[in-house]
Amino acid sequence: MRSLHVFVCLLGLVVLCHSKCFFKELVVKDEKNPPKGCVDEDGKQHGFGSKWVRDCMDCSCTSEGLSCCGKIPDAGTVDVPEECELVVDKETCTVKVVMKSDKAKECKPV
Repeated sequence: MRSLHVFVCLLGLVVLCHSKCFFKELVVKDEKNPPKGCVDEDGKQHGFGSKWVRDCMDCSCTSEGLSCCGKIPDAGTVDVPEECELVVDKETCTVKVVMKSDKAKECKPV
């Protein structure tokens, strides 16, 4: 059971290392009326220092700009044993490694 916990922790590190990130620099158009935050891709205003989740991405707004990083790994960036597969739940932004033959069973680490 301990090795399963280690495997799950390592999978979490893989997510951090292999997720897409982007940064959108804050543009000041009028120095007399500086922005009070960042505008996300949906056009929603977020104040400086705020954090939120959008489409399984952790986003934050600073006086420097808007940054977002994915909470799930990109396809093909995670080494999964041949008898297993990576299952992504985009509603809960979670990832599981399950047996191909029985998706109800989690994969055992090698």
